[in-house]
Amino acid sequence: MPDLLQELDAYLQSDDSPPDCLMLSDLDGFLTGVACTPVPLANWADVAFGAGASVPPRIMTLTRKRLEDITASLSAEPGLLEPVFWQAPEGHAIAMDWCEGFMEAVKLNTVHWDKFGQSTTGAKLLMPILVHMFDDSGNSLFGIAQEDIDETLEAAAQAIPQTVPLIRREMRMLG
Repeated sequence: MPDLLQELDAYLQSDDSPPDCLMLSDLDGFLTGVACTPVPLANWADVAFGAGASVPPRIMTLTRKRLEDITASLSAEPGLLEPVFWQAPEGHAIAMDWCEGFMEAVKLNTVHWDKFGQSTTGAKLLMPILVHMFDDSGNSLFGIAQEDIDETLEAAAQAIPQTVPLIRREMRMLG
């Protein structure tokens, strides 16, 4: 993990962080969603750290730098994404927190995202993120059978680095 991410993670896990802040994987997914949104989101810091939270300037600088890095990677040709997923002890990626963070960014601009998600291309590209959504009881919002969840989530997590640059490109064309 790069130093920037280690420093952010240490702060987010510390007692100095705001109580409503996102943790590192959620924050990374959220910032990726912000980078994909076709119009600037002025209030993203309120979601990332909690409304009205006081965040040290160094942490805001690191967060903006991570957003810039994500944006630059997604804008490159071909687009590239290195998401911050947690790793299970067995070695597979756990992308649920990242996906929940991404969806928090979607909520900030539902007009553009609804239009995108209702298109055939948009629905297909969002699917690897959306299959990570579960209700409060732990049931898949897509009705994935319990015995298929691990395999489905692993395949979806592997698809995210390829689909998100396409999401950003398609969203920019809608913007």
